[in-house]
Amino acid sequence: MSPSSHAAKAKRAARVKLLGSVLALVQLESGKQFRVPLHQLSISGGLLMMEKPLDEGIKVEVMFHVGSCTVRSKAVVLFPMWATQGCLQPFEFTDLADEDRSKLEADLQKYLDQAANHSF
Repeated sequence: MSPSSHAAKAKRAARVKLLGSVLALVQLESGKQFRVPLHQLSISGGLLMMEKPLDEGIKVEVMFHVGSCTVRSKAVVLFPMWATQGCLQPFEFTDLADEDRSKLEADLQKYLDQAANHSF
Protein backbone atom coordinates (compact mmCIF):
# COMPACT_ATOMS: atom_id res chain seq x y z
CA MET A 1 0.00 0.00 0.00
CA SER A 2 1.44 3.37 -0.93
CA PRO A 3 1.92 6.00 1.80
CA SER A 4 -0.68 8.30 0.23
CA SER A 5 -3.40 5.62 0.04
CA HIS A 6 -2.57 4.53 3.59
CA ALA A 7 -2.95 8.12 4.82
CA ALA A 8 -6.27 8.50 3.00
CA LYS A 9 -7.58 5.27 4.53
CA ALA A 10 -6.47 6.35 8.02
CA LYS A 11 -8.48 9.60 7.71
CA ARG A 12 -11.73 7.86 6.74
CA ALA A 13 -14.15 7.49 9.65
CA ALA A 14 -15.35 3.99 10.55
CA ARG A 15 -18.80 3.27 9.18
CA VAL A 16 -21.55 1.29 10.89
CA LYS A 17 -24.24 -0.38 8.80
CA LEU A 18 -27.57 0.19 10.52
CA LEU A 19 -29.62 -1.13 7.58
CA GLY A 20 -32.66 0.96 8.50
CA SER A 21 -32.81 -0.02 12.19
CA VAL A 22 -32.58 3.68 13.18
CA LEU A 23 -34.97 6.36 11.90
CA ALA A 24 -33.75 9.89 11.27
CA LEU A 25 -35.89 13.01 11.19
CA VAL A 26 -34.75 15.23 8.32
CA GLN A 27 -35.80 18.87 8.20
CA LEU A 28 -35.38 20.94 5.05
CA GLU A 29 -34.67 24.69 5.16
CA SER A 30 -38.33 25.23 4.20
CA GLY A 31 -39.35 23.57 7.47
CA LYS A 32 -40.71 20.42 5.81
CA GLN A 33 -39.88 17.32 7.84
CA PHE A 34 -39.85 13.61 7.05
CA ARG A 35 -38.61 10.42 8.68
CA VAL A 36 -36.31 8.06 6.82
CA PRO A 37 -34.23 5.02 7.81
CA LEU A 38 -30.49 5.43 8.32
CA HIS A 39 -28.59 2.87 6.25
CA GLN A 40 -25.07 3.71 7.37
CA LEU A 41 -23.50 6.11 9.88
CA SER A 42 -20.11 7.50 10.84
CA ILE A 43 -18.89 10.49 12.84
CA SER A 44 -18.64 12.47 9.62
CA GLY A 45 -22.09 11.68 8.16
CA GLY A 46 -24.15 8.84 6.82
CA LEU A 47 -26.51 7.37 4.24
CA LEU A 48 -30.27 7.84 4.31
CA MET A 49 -32.63 5.37 2.61
CA MET A 50 -34.86 7.62 0.47
CA GLU A 51 -37.69 6.95 -1.98
CA LYS A 52 -36.73 10.03 -4.01
CA PRO A 53 -33.38 11.81 -3.84
CA LEU A 54 -32.78 15.34 -2.67
CA ASP A 55 -30.69 17.70 -4.78
CA GLU A 56 -26.98 17.67 -4.08
CA GLY A 57 -25.89 20.59 -1.88
CA ILE A 58 -29.19 21.07 -0.04
CA LYS A 59 -28.74 22.00 3.61
CA VAL A 60 -30.78 19.99 6.10
CA GLU A 61 -30.96 19.28 9.79
CA VAL A 62 -30.80 15.62 10.83
CA MET A 63 -31.97 14.25 14.15
CA PHE A 64 -31.73 10.65 15.35
CA HIS A 65 -31.01 8.53 18.41
CA VAL A 66 -28.37 5.81 18.30
CA GLY A 67 -27.07 3.95 21.35
CA SER A 68 -27.05 6.43 24.24
CA CYS A 69 -26.55 9.42 21.94
CA THR A 70 -29.13 11.78 20.47
CA VAL A 71 -27.74 13.70 17.51
CA ARG A 72 -29.17 16.94 16.16
CA SER A 73 -26.92 18.52 13.55
CA LYS A 74 -26.97 20.54 10.38
CA ALA A 75 -25.76 18.64 7.35
CA VAL A 76 -25.27 19.00 3.62
CA VAL A 77 -26.73 16.46 1.21
CA LEU A 78 -24.33 14.82 -1.25
CA PHE A 79 -24.94 13.16 -4.64
CA PRO A 80 -27.37 10.20 -4.28
CA MET A 81 -26.66 6.59 -5.20
CA TRP A 82 -29.49 4.64 -6.76
CA ALA A 83 -30.44 1.38 -5.06
CA THR A 84 -32.82 -1.47 -5.88
CA GLN A 85 -35.66 0.40 -4.19
CA GLY A 86 -35.22 4.17 -4.03
CA CYS A 87 -31.80 5.60 -3.35
CA LEU A 88 -29.13 6.01 -0.72
CA GLN A 89 -28.67 9.70 0.01
CA PRO A 90 -25.31 10.55 1.58
CA PHE A 91 -25.02 13.48 3.96
CA GLU A 92 -22.14 15.12 5.77
CA PHE A 93 -22.43 16.78 9.18
CA THR A 94 -21.54 20.49 9.07
CA ASP A 95 -21.84 21.49 12.73
CA LEU A 96 -21.72 18.39 14.92
CA ALA A 97 -20.56 19.59 18.36
CA ASP A 98 -17.34 18.05 19.72
CA GLU A 99 -19.18 16.52 22.70
CA ASP A 100 -21.82 14.96 20.42
CA ARG A 101 -19.10 13.71 18.07
CA SER A 102 -17.31 12.02 20.98
CA LYS A 103 -20.53 10.37 22.22
CA LEU A 104 -21.42 9.24 18.70
CA GLU A 105 -17.93 7.85 18.14
CA ALA A 106 -18.15 5.84 21.38
CA ASP A 107 -21.58 4.44 20.50
CA LEU A 108 -20.53 3.56 16.96
CA GLN A 109 -17.45 1.80 18.35
CA LYS A 110 -19.77 -0.34 20.50
CA TYR A 111 -21.64 -1.38 17.32
CA LEU A 112 -18.35 -2.22 15.61
CA ASP A 113 -17.15 -4.23 18.63
CA GLN A 114 -20.44 -6.18 18.74
CA ALA A 115 -20.19 -6.94 15.02
CA ALA A 116 -16.59 -8.13 15.44
CA ASN A 117 -17.58 -10.41 18.34
CA HIS A 118 -20.48 -11.93 16.37
CA SER A 119 -18.45 -12.60 13.23
CA PHE A 120 -16.74 -15.68 14.67
